Amino acid sequence: MSIDTATTPERDLLRPLRYLWRVPLLLLHIVLGILLCAFVMSWNRHRVMRNGREPFAHRMIRWWSTALLRIFGLRSVRFGQPLADPVLFVANHTSWIDIEMLHSQRAACFVAKAEIASWPLVGWLAASGGTIFHRRGSNHSLSTVMQVMVERLRDGRSVAVFPEGGSGYNGVLKVFHARIFQAALDAGVPVQPVALRFARAGRRVIDAGFREDESFMGNIVRLLGEAPMDAEVHFLAPVPASPDARRRMAEQSRERIDAALQDVVPGDHRA
Repeated sequence: MSIDTATTPERDLLRPLRYLWRVPLLLLHIVLGILLCAFVMSWNRHRVMRNGREPFAHRMIRWWSTALLRIFGLRSVRFGQPLADPVLFVANHTSWIDIEMLHSQRAACFVAKAEIASWPLVGWLAASGGTIFHRRGSNHSLSTVMQVMVERLRDGRSVAVFPEGGSGYNGVLKVFHARIFQAALDAGVPVQPVALRFARAGRRVIDAGFREDESFMGNIVRLLGEAPMDAEVHFLAPVPASPDARRRMAEQSRERIDAALQDVVPGDHRA
């Protein structure tokens, strides 16, 4: 599988034109997101999947996320099938947009860094969607987060985490932290690895996420001008539970995601 290390040609004459229509659409979509959080999520956020049927709030999250990706020129494509709630999804992490990629296919409570909670508007939107905030480097915060994760899973909500503990660069998949897998063991739910992959014309694009030292706003501005890409969400085979070997669960998850990032995994997909 070849890898495309550049997202666009050196001279992309269409980039300025993309900003002309994408920026107004993004602003309008943010307003729609505020309305959804205020009038839908505020009274429907605790609903859970019953008999495989998604609650209305979850469908709205998927619709909003899919449309947001489209505004950025990203077509959401699914490979494989997500397990029914509740499940612990573990995914690779390259950018803020990873959350929207997974949300375009399955609504889940994400674990994210605590700094996001203080970001204007973004923090409120994330909290309304059920995000669990974690202060990195704090064992007390991690213990609290683990407890909340177990509670959400036992209540029937799926939770999604990035076991790398931070975003990677240049297509490098970092080591997965094993402790986070204990939440699935305590709640008695399966673990399903998810590979998040960008591609254009079948070739993997490795720098669509954060570049080294790139800011959140810098990444948003860059992606808004990029040529269209596929945002692939690969739902992989669940990892067998190993109560005495969380490290093995983490390693298996990483191995399956790494393989999917390199090769297209056959399976069902949709735009």
